[in-house]
Amino acid sequence: MARDLALLPASRLVAALEKGEVGSEELLRHFLSRVERLSPAFNAVVTLDAERALAEARRCDEERARGERRGPLHGLPVTVKDSFETEGLRTTSGGAPGLEAHVPSRDATAVARLKAAGAVVFGKTNLSTLAMDIQTYNAAFGTTGNPWDPSRTAGGSSGGSAVATSLGLSGLELGSDLGGSIRIPAAFCGVFGHRPSYGIVPTRGHVPGPPGSLAAPDLETAGPIARSAEDLTLALAVLAGPDETEGVAWELRLPPPRRASLGEYRLAAWLDDPAAPVDASLRERLGAVVDELRAAGADVDEEARPAFALADNARLFMRVLYGSMSKDLPDAQFRKFQERAAALSPGDDSFRARLLRENVQTHRDFDLAREARERQRSLWGDFFSRYDALLCPVFPTPAFPHDQSPNYASRTLAVNGVPQPYLSTLLGWPALAGLSSLPGTAAPVGFTKEGLPAGLQVVGPYLEDRTAIHVARLVADVAGGYVPPPTA
Repeated sequence: MARDLALLPASRLVAALEKGEVGSEELLRHFLSRVERLSPAFNAVVTLDAERALAEARRCDEERARGERRGPLHGLPVTVKDSFETEGLRTTSGGAPGLEAHVPSRDATAVARLKAAGAVVFGKTNLSTLAMDIQTYNAAFGTTGNPWDPSRTAGGSSGGSAVATSLGLSGLELGSDLGGSIRIPAAFCGVFGHRPSYGIVPTRGHVPGPPGSLAAPDLETAGPIARSAEDLTLALAVLAGPDETEGVAWELRLPPPRRASLGEYRLAAWLDDPAAPVDASLRERLGAVVDELRAAGADVDEEARPAFALADNARLFMRVLYGSMSKDLPDAQFRKFQERAAALSPGDDSFRARLLRENVQTHRDFDLAREARERQRSLWGDFFSRYDALLCPVFPTPAFPHDQSPNYASRTLAVNGVPQPYLSTLLGWPALAGLSSLPGTAAPVGFTKEGLPAGLQVVGPYLEDRTAIHVARLVADVAGGYVPPPTA
């Protein structure tokens, strides 16, 4: 089998399976051999289910020989982020305390949909503990290194997912994204990732919240990481739809892309902002991408903005994000936050003070923030009546060196040599899609001068995920696309 078969997009692999050019078991064995050879150096795949998966792959081959097909992913070997529950297979959410030996009795809804479409789930990929960091490391499984430079982070929290995709360890990946956890790793590792419109892919069976949780967490989404934009469309068609309790009354029909070609789209570009400065190396590449798009016939307006300030969006996202996450804090830690927040000076508006206050805000304050969010969404609606998509950074920097100092709140990240609060980096560019429930697609668009992958984010209108993905495909066709790292 050719070494580069594992580096093909999932859509190409599915076509090869359908044509009989390769069998599911043969393809799975190839991926398993690559995991054995490559994963130890990068720590992407942390749990394997090889024997059950091989038996399932053989069944897929037998069914295909009889002319049977389960669905559009029939026989495709895939891995999933270890925050998604998998029936009979350990699910630890990054080695979280108390979950080290957690073996669920049922699949997360998104995993079940992959399997129902014919995918063969053969392993789980690494993440930060409880998906709560923009890097990927934990005490149970260690650090996941970037495939382009192992001394740098793969991003988080779906870092193992992005590395497995980049290195050709899996046909397709399932990640999750609350504050950038699909898009940031995809951008850092040079692959595609899609955060769907909030609510269209059920998150039941995702940890956190605690195993068995039924309430859908605010902001949380589940979506694909892949080697092509076409793969994102393929996976989204499988994953999107109402939960089983709601499917009795409604169905989801996502509209097609707004336009047919790059030149027909009305694009806006927002590539830098004082509230979220972009590192010069990345900013230079993103500016060049806009020039390349224009040369290819695209209409790109660099002055257009939705009618709000990025700083205000960031502040509101912080309120909603930490207000929604605080329910998962241990009781003792929540009480400690309450005590510290009560002791703050009324005039203290530091990042640490805001972090404490947002974690212990009242239900009334949280509802006021949600109302403000709806008003923000209405401003996006006006913007998307004039433009089809917004091009912007995924994150202020390319992949940065590992920083595992234990106090998140004291960490900093240098942007153009100026230290920025580490956690505040989530509040700028990732929050543009996240706060307002919008689809956001990360596309690889070449490299910085330092040789690190550059990622561009395409923010689309609510429920118009296919437009965001289509624009990402057209952008990547002109200015980048997936390139296998030398280590693959």
